Parts: sequence; structure tokens; C-alpha cells
Amino acid sequence: MTNIHHLTVEEIVSKIKQKELTPSEVVEGLYKHIEAHDSNVQSFIKLTKEDALKEAKHLDELQAKDEMTGELFGLPVGIKDNILTKGITTTAASKMLENFTPINDATVVKKLKDAETISLGKINLDEFAMGSTTETSYYKKTTNAWSTKLVPGGSSGGSAAAVAAGFVPAALGTDTGGSIRQPASFNGVVGMKPTYGRVSRFGGIAFGSSFDTIGPITKTVKDNAILLNVLSGLDEFDGTTADKEADFLTNIDNDIKGMKIAVVKELMTEDVNAEVRESIEKAVETFKSLGAEVEEVSIDHLDKVISIYEIVSSSEAFSNLARFDGIRYGYRAEAENLEDLYKKTRGEGFGDEVKRRIILGTYMLQAGHFEDYFEQAQKVRRLVMEEFAEVLSKFDLILTPTTAAPAHEFGKPDENVWMTDILTIPANLTGLPALSVPCGLTEDNRPIGLQIIGNHYEESKIYNAAYKFEQQFNLHDELKNLTLEVK
Repeated sequence: MTNIHHLTVEEIVSKIKQKELTPSEVVEGLYKHIEAHDSNVQSFIKLTKEDALKEAKHLDELQAKDEMTGELFGLPVGIKDNILTKGITTTAASKMLENFTPINDATVVKKLKDAETISLGKINLDEFAMGSTTETSYYKKTTNAWSTKLVPGGSSGGSAAAVAAGFVPAALGTDTGGSIRQPASFNGVVGMKPTYGRVSRFGGIAFGSSFDTIGPITKTVKDNAILLNVLSGLDEFDGTTADKEADFLTNIDNDIKGMKIAVVKELMTEDVNAEVRESIEKAVETFKSLGAEVEEVSIDHLDKVISIYEIVSSSEAFSNLARFDGIRYGYRAEAENLEDLYKKTRGEGFGDEVKRRIILGTYMLQAGHFEDYFEQAQKVRRLVMEEFAEVLSKFDLILTPTTAAPAHEFGKPDENVWMTDILTIPANLTGLPALSVPCGLTEDNRPIGLQIIGNHYEESKIYNAAYKFEQQFNLHDELKNLTLEVK
């Protein structure tokens, strides 16, 4: 019997379409694996087993009649729980939305349904996507798939851990400042933050609206490209989306000889863990061996990106979270008047990290502070955008570590954790696409990720380079050997 939890997106879709497996066999096999091991990993907030099995039976019938039209026919997926799912609770891992059941699907969920995928459930995250370890969730503490002693990263830690653990071959994540790429790196899987505007944000619960993106997390680069093909496109419900061609597979195996790649000097300092630097340096040599031309460059304003992000994202979070007032939907506290209703609902419904960002955003947007902080941050943001645009006018891609250190143990954060923010935040400030692909393992068996940044709407170049690199180094076989027991 095939170990279904080891299969990739490409393998599952192929086996179903060739009738080697039925959708029901795949779904049942994965639920068996989830029920055996997710008590350790804690990646799912809610399993939708009854609905999934019902949909699988329906697809079995279509398979029997050779009516398999969907691009991802029968593929099981997981959905991060800050992405709306019609008729299924969407909590954003918060008490505030504990009983919220959406009346519509997010555009990305609709696209997956149109491709005839099957959702296995809603996946854990940091509350309202605010955090980097998935510890701020109101419901549970997800662990890294490689060791339950390690954090899975965040805010899409549940999605990355679920893919690495083999619970789903693909999952949706959201990325506001690195929340797809950092957990992908920590769990040894592939995570893409697409160009801002490539994928619709409609139905994603907003954190920082000018930063937020939705993207796929998968086991392999090609799987990731397959998912992004489906997720991309113009959406009438999201005015920031663009009508751009989305074909990430045609050129994925092209020769990269002559491709020009930049390595940023300021992102390869001693503030990056020595084992991580060594893995990135080996990756650079791999790209050179494949014929790419690699050159070191300098970018001036990287020391400002955390301040820009904190100011602008917290201001946007304050604005976006104002809708949770205890009146229209979500948690409602007992109160005697309207002012107390607002105070008690937000005081009881939000966790500490969300409150911190609301308070910071409130301060930044006050009269007298707006010009000094928010406007200045946006001006420096423009400088960062111009600096990256200048580099990408001369180079095809930029290579950096995804994180400054591998996953740390719970309660023992790396002292240079701030450096990871400097590595991941620029892609969100600039709207550029960026992918994390595994590039190494530490001596104590923790995954290391390589970040590849490209120009706007040039994800195909990123996938091409990452795919050629993955043929030289991948963790897929290592993932198959994970025991998923408490270690």
C-alpha cells in the first residue's frame, strides 16, 4: 500500500488521474495519518472529515466516469484559519472569532474548489497572523514537524508543520512580514510569498493590508508552482490584483546558465548563524556550478526595515481590527453601555500580542504623531523599494538566507531573531515575490532555508532557479523519515 502521506502534489494528482488511487483512498489515508500523529504536532484547529469524505466520494464517481476536469482533481489541501471558508468556522486563532462562520469563500478557496481539491480542515496560526512562533494562538501550540521541542515558526507555522508532517501535500499560508517563508524554512518545506497583486486577498482576514499576501506551502518547488498557477489571477473583489499571465511550469526546468544573481552583503554578516551562512555559501557555489553568475551587492537602508514595518503594519492592523467591536459579529462581552461593550469585547476577545499592535497603531495614527511616524516610514519605505528596484534592474534574482538561525526551542529564542525580520520583511515592503527553499541541515538536524527574491511578477524565474537547485539538494527523503513522535 502506498504511503500516501509521503506523496507530493504532482504524484497524488497523477495517481488519481491514472486511477491508481481514488480520492477517497487518499483522503482516508491522510486522515489516518493525521489522527495518529497530529496530537503531537497540533497543526489543525478544526478537521472537516465528514465534508471531506463526502466530497471525496463525489469525486470517486467522477473519476469512474472519466470526468476529471479539475486541474488538481482530488488533491487534499489545508487552509490557514485566517482565510474564509463558507459554512466552516474561521477563527484567525482568536477568541474574538471563536464562533464565526463565514457566508462566503475567500477567492483562493473558491479557486481551489474549482480545481476540484478537497479541504481537510483549518490550520493553526498566530492570532490574527501576529507572531512568529504560532504560540499566540488562542487554541493550541503547534510544534515543528522535525521535533516537538522546536517552534514551527509563524504565523503560518501550522501550515508549514502540516505539510512537513505529511498531513497534507499542500497548504495555504499568509505572509505579512515573512509568515510563509520563515516557517517553511524552519520545517524544511517550500513556501512562496507571491508578488503583491498576484493572488487575491479577498477573504483573507486583514492584518497589514499593504503587506498581506496569500501563498502556497508545499514539499517541492514544482508542487509550489502548480499551486500558484491555480491561485493566481485578476479578481473583481480585490482591486489590487493584476491581470498577469500565470504560467510557472513551462520554463521551470530551463538551463540557468548566464542567470545573474545578487548576494546582499548586509544580509550575510556575523548576525546570521554560522551554519546558516555556510549553507547559503554552499548554495551560492551550487548556482555557480549550474552556470549562474553570482555577484555581491550592497543595499543601504536595510537597518530601517523593522522600524518601517512596525509603524506601518501596526497602523494598518489598528485600522483593520476596528471592525471587531462586539456588535456585528464575533465575540461579544456582557456590558451595560456601548463604551463598556467596546472595551470589554476587545479586552476579553484579543490576546496580548494583538493588543500590543493595536495600541502601537493607535499611537502612530494620532494627530501629532502621524506626520512624524507613519508618513516618514512610508517615505523610507519608498527608498527601500527604489534600492531593490535598482538591484533587480541589473540582476535576475537576489539570494539571502531565509532566517538568521534555524528553529529554536520553545522559550529559548535566538538572540539575533531581529535579523530574520531584516531578511524577510523587505519582500513585503516592496511587494516583491520571494520563495524559501530548503538548502541544508544543521548538525543537530534542523532545516535551513534559502530565500530567492525576484522582480515583480517574475515568479517563474524564482521557480526555475529553485527547481534547478532542488535537483542538487532536497529534503524530501528526510521528510519521509520523520517519526512525528515526541522527541
